[in-house]
Amino acid sequence: MIIIVDYGTGNLGSVKKAMDYIGCSSAVTKAPGDIAGADGIILPGVGSFADASENLRRTGMQGALRKAIDSGKPFLGICLGMQLLMEWSEEGGFSRKGLGIFKGSVRRFSAKMGLKIPHVGWNSLDIIKKDVIFAGLPAKPYVYFVHSYHVAAESRDVVSASSSYGTGFDAALASGKIYGTQFHPEKSGDTGLLILRNFAAVVYGS
Repeated sequence: MIIIVDYGTGNLGSVKKAMDYIGCSSAVTKAPGDIAGADGIILPGVGSFADASENLRRTGMQGALRKAIDSGKPFLGICLGMQLLMEWSEEGGFSRKGLGIFKGSVRRFSAKMGLKIPHVGWNSLDIIKKDVIFAGLPAKPYVYFVHSYHVAAESRDVVSASSSYGTGFDAALASGKIYGTQFHPEKSGDTGLLILRNFAAVVYGS
């Protein structure tokens, strides 16, 4: 079963609904003990990096997730869930650290761009490397974003897709069976559902 982690942020319902729609068995849990028995893990989320990081630490979920990721268990971080894979974020004044799975940071879009923040809406992806979760997609698929902060990965080798909103930013990460999407696949129509199906195929080896 794929476990959807509940750590006090939103967006759990839409992710669960999307997994049900594609016929993939999943469950929402707050219990760190459930992580070890998961076939795969999805860490969704909207909201504050600082609050989310503290919730993961306080509940013991942080250690459970790190252990699962280190063991090679398939993992998908969505939006805030992808940002939490990084070492730290500007949000909260650098006071909270992420899981540190990928080297790099999370940066706020600059108000100097003259664009509305948060960035909300459909944008195209530039797929940099044809990772398995992008199988069957066109070169520039459109996906749905809702975010004020964006990932800046230290290593370009882990960046699987980029996008642009006033400036270019890292829109997806991939290394082994660890994936992150700044966009919301569960809100990205058929394109997003295909990404979730592709992740499920990684989990179950089909």
